[in-house]
Amino acid sequence: MDIFKKKRNSLPVLAAAMLLLMLAANQGFAQQAAFTYTQYMDNLTPLNPAYSLLDKAGSISTMGRKQWIGIDGAPTTYLVNANMPVESINGAAGLIVFNDQFAIEHQTEANAYFAKAIQLGDKDFLAVSLNAGIRNYTAYYSQLASSDPEFKNDVRQTKPNIGFGVMYFTDWYYIGVSVPELTITSLGTASVQNNRNFTNHYYLSGALITDLSEDIKFKPAALFSYSQGVPATGNFSGIIYLKEILGIGANYATNNQAAGILTINVDAIHVGYSYQFGTASNNLGGLNIPTHEVTISLRFGKGSANAKLL
Repeated sequence: MDIFKKKRNSLPVLAAAMLLLMLAANQGFAQQAAFTYTQYMDNLTPLNPAYSLLDKAGSISTMGRKQWIGIDGAPTTYLVNANMPVESINGAAGLIVFNDQFAIEHQTEANAYFAKAIQLGDKDFLAVSLNAGIRNYTAYYSQLASSDPEFKNDVRQTKPNIGFGVMYFTDWYYIGVSVPELTITSLGTASVQNNRNFTNHYYLSGALITDLSEDIKFKPAALFSYSQGVPATGNFSGIIYLKEILGIGANYATNNQAAGILTINVDAIHVGYSYQFGTASNNLGGLNIPTHEVTISLRFGKGSANAKLL
C-alpha cells in the first residue's frame, strides 16, 4: 500500500501514527513482548495470582502507566486488581481488570482467579493459581481515513483467556513461574508493538527481603518475561525501606530501560511512583520521552495494619 496516494485529509493522522511507531522503535518498546511494569515487586498478582497468598489481608490495587506524555495516542495502561483471602482453606480469590491503549488500538481484559497454598514446613508454602476471563481487542482503522477503502473496516474481537501460576514462598522470599495469558489464536491484526498483548506470556519471578539494620530493609527482585518470537526481557530491581515507611529504589530492564522508584507505606495505604527512561546511546543523546507510573493500594481486614514489604 502506497501511503502517498492517500487523500490529503488522512495525512495528519497517518503522520501521527508513523511518529508513534518511530518513538516505539527508538524506545525499544517493540522488544518488550510480554506486559511488564516497573513496580511489579510490590504487586505481582496481575502477572502471577499465586502471589496474592503472601498477604493475609484483603486489598484493592490500582496502577496507571503513561508513556510519551504530550503525544496523542501514546501507550497508556490502567490496571486494577482486588483480592480477598479465603483463610479457612488457605486460599484467595480476586479479580484483575486491565486496559491498554496504543494509538487506534485498544485492549481490555478481565480475569477472575483463585489461588490455594499448601504448607510444606513451618514457614514454607507452595501455592498454585488458576485464572480465567475474556480479552477484547479493537482497532479503529476507520479513524485513519474513513473515506479510504483500505481503512474503512474496524477490527473487533473477543477471545477467552486462561492462565495459571505456581509460587514457592516463605516469610522472607519467594520464587514463582506463571502463564497468566494463554491464547490459542491471535487477536486482530495488532501492530508489532501491541502484539505483546495477544500472544502467550511466560514469567519467572523472585524476590527477598533482608535487614540491613534495625530500621533499614533491602528488597532485591527480578522478573523475566518471554513471548514467542521476541527476545526474553529481564527486569532487576532493588528497594531500600526506611522504617518500613519510605522506599527508595531503582529498576533496570535488559531492553535498555531504567527507572527510579519511590514508595510510601502509611498504615494500610501504599503509594508508589516510578520514572522510567531509555538507557540506549541514542536515547541518552537524543529523543528520550519518559514513562510515568503510579500505583495506589489499600489493604483491609486481618493483618492490614502491618506494612507489607514482600
